[in-house]
Amino acid sequence: MGRGATVWLTGLPSSGKTTVAEALAARLRATQHRVEVLDGDEIRIAFSDSLGFSRTDRNTNVQRIGLVAEILARNGIIAVVPVIAPYADSRAAVRERHAKSGTAYFEVHVATPVEVCSVRDVKGLYARQAAGDLTGLTGVDDPYERPTAPDLRINTQRQTIAQSAYAVHQLLAERRIV
Repeated sequence: MGRGATVWLTGLPSSGKTTVAEALAARLRATQHRVEVLDGDEIRIAFSDSLGFSRTDRNTNVQRIGLVAEILARNGIIAVVPVIAPYADSRAAVRERHAKSGTAYFEVHVATPVEVCSVRDVKGLYARQAAGDLTGLTGVDDPYERPTAPDLRINTQRQTIAQSAYAVHQLLAERRIV
């Protein structure tokens, strides 16, 4: 069995987290690695549908995703986790959970500026917020605490999806995960 790890992709809505995660997963699967993408939106629906978007509820959701990722990684699977996770303390708690179990954890900041994300607007969130139909949009009228020391920072507005996925793959190779 290969060495597991969690690759935590954090960033604003429409920053490219899920797109990079899927490209990375395809690259890893092509070389026979066991990988699972834990998409933040999908996991929220499955495990945290009753939660809102308060700081406490967002933290609960992040901790649940972090637990699942850590369990998978501890058991030899590379868990690729595209999730906003806006609060530094919440991300730090996930990192600490991994450290306690001796499980590899890599925080990747998908550092796409809000101006680029709002143009991409994959789910129409920025348009809804601008129209007054949505409040609490991370990075606009709700906080996003930018990682100060991620393992990797990628700028999806300056590189292709393949280049972004390659950069994350290189991090995993340097750390002897792949």
